[in-house]
Amino acid sequence: MGQSKEETPEIYPLRITESALRDLDHISGYIAFVKHQPLNAARVGDKFFEVFDRIALNPRAFRECEELPTKSKKYRKAVCMSWNVVFKINALEVIVLGIIHGSRSPSKTRRLRRVK
Repeated sequence: MGQSKEETPEIYPLRITESALRDLDHISGYIAFVKHQPLNAARVGDKFFEVFDRIALNPRAFRECEELPTKSKKYRKAVCMSWNVVFKINALEVIVLGIIHGSRSPSKTRRLRRVK
């Protein structure tokens, strides 16, 4: 009835760009130092890395990024609390391009197409 051997899901190589790391640093820095909530900043950072792990497990499970339409639907976004984690699926790896607050204008998301 079941599978004879245990199969582990394929994990896609995940690369986080400098731009995305900078975004994450700005978010956690704002929460820790401006809002004076360092424990909350650590929790938010942990949530982002949980989302990164979920993206690596199955990147195609997330919605297409409407602001970056393509025929191959390679640009996707994952929602983490109030932020959108925008990533691109390549043949060899998944690239996290940036993290943008959900209330930002779509033009902020479109600029991520140029991130390498």
